[in-house]
Amino acid sequence: MTTTSAPFRRAAYDAVIVGGGHNGLVAAAYLARAGKSVLVLERLGHTGGAAVSTRPFAGVDARLSRYSYLVSLLPAKIVRDLGLQFAVRGRTVSSYTPVERDGRAGGLLIGGSEARTRESFARLTGSGREYERWRAFYATTGRLARKVFPTLTEPLPSRSELRARVDDEAAWRMLFEEPLGLAVERHFADDLVRGVVLTDGLIGTFADAHDPSLAQNRCFLYHVIGGGTGDWNVPVGGMGALTDALARAARAAGAEILTGHEALRIDTDGTGAPAEVTFRTATGEGAVAGRAVLVNASPRALAELLGEAPAAPAEGAQLKVNMLLRRLPRLRDTSVDPREAFGGTFHIAEGYEQLARAHAEAATGELPSVPPSEIYCHSLTDPSILGPELVARGYQTLTLFGLHTPARLFEKDNRGAREVLLAGTLAQLDAHLAEPLTECLALDADGRPCIEAKTPLDLDRELRLPGGHIFHRDLSWPYADGPETGRWGVETRHPNVLLCGAGAVRGGGVSGVPGHNAAMAVLGR
Repeated sequence: MTTTSAPFRRAAYDAVIVGGGHNGLVAAAYLARAGKSVLVLERLGHTGGAAVSTRPFAGVDARLSRYSYLVSLLPAKIVRDLGLQFAVRGRTVSSYTPVERDGRAGGLLIGGSEARTRESFARLTGSGREYERWRAFYATTGRLARKVFPTLTEPLPSRSELRARVDDEAAWRMLFEEPLGLAVERHFADDLVRGVVLTDGLIGTFADAHDPSLAQNRCFLYHVIGGGTGDWNVPVGGMGALTDALARAARAAGAEILTGHEALRIDTDGTGAPAEVTFRTATGEGAVAGRAVLVNASPRALAELLGEAPAAPAEGAQLKVNMLLRRLPRLRDTSVDPREAFGGTFHIAEGYEQLARAHAEAATGELPSVPPSEIYCHSLTDPSILGPELVARGYQTLTLFGLHTPARLFEKDNRGAREVLLAGTLAQLDAHLAEPLTECLALDADGRPCIEAKTPLDLDRELRLPGGHIFHRDLSWPYADGPETGRWGVETRHPNVLLCGAGAVRGGGVSGVPGHNAAMAVLGR
């Protein structure tokens, strides 16, 4: 073995953080600001993990949020505490869902104004009843969000403590005890409206509306509590602006961040004595000691580093597509401006029955015949991600997120299945356009269409997301599930090893919450 002498400032650190994704950087910044010596080891040549901005298309000045792309769960507390130079913008339109009924193109537009949303519901459903049910349903989730969201950066409550804090038996039963499908069917009658509600329970989560595991409920919960409002915001400058700000804050506080350093092994004797992290660089291997080791990676990676039995398998279930357009396509529904339709979440083939059929097909090992997906145009809200020339010429980005495509569907032929799924997904979009999307795609410097697609297996290979699962594993309830969960939900059975990635309790999404909580666990000692 060739040894390498890394440019460490000391032989042992108060905290060694494995992984320079956004959660690892949050932990590093908090600990360094508290006066701790901190070292971050990142495998890749840059920090950020899945929260990065890149230029994926050759010779084109478009800096896209390549993987994660919207912000909801990041507490303002973390931004304030760390003095981050980072901002988000709200979207004036929440969503648009096209539909054809009685041979006529129409759709449901949510946002813009209350009057306009009410009118859109009435035009779709024929009365005002469904809109009133919509308002009542989201008033309930809003009240719950204001109670639950602040607890994410507090010591982990027990189930009974969180239930008492919510103090709303109907809301608790609806989201924590019975399948989400029951609430959706009880509150809404229209198939399209039901589907729009259900999609928040299916992002990166392969589950049916009535799945007894309630995985869909947990996913839905995290999607409606963000910021205490459930609003999904756009990161100004792209997602990389957040992780760049975090890296600056950590370094300014004294943390050392080394890229190109891949952790290979964590040795700990279980007594609380400093653990040793063995790493590899381009020139060889080395080791460094940490009084605490925080692992900003998946539970699978944590088990591998500790030489323990593999963690429970995880499976992602999404297709991620990035595109750059010369212009937005025209819609068959001429009552809506494309800038409004794509300015919020554009739902495709996400009616309630369509979602159920897609799940049933995927569960039998088949790609969905009518693939559901949703699209968002980042550059409408934040044109700064495009170069001035592209802005002047009217170019726009599109991010597409497909549902119900579990990793198992790509195991035999990832490339072939990807191509079939992408074609089917775009065909569903084209059904609501007045022109094929391909006619609007920009070309890169080599004359190739500016479009890239990532399956769960691609995300596993590129980012080491287990099975391509964007949350590292199925989301957990935001309360303690027994004493082994620990005070902050980041503890492991090793006193000086903590999990601060998305697979921690109250992890998932771009939140910084596991990083914050792991730092608090260290400081609390």
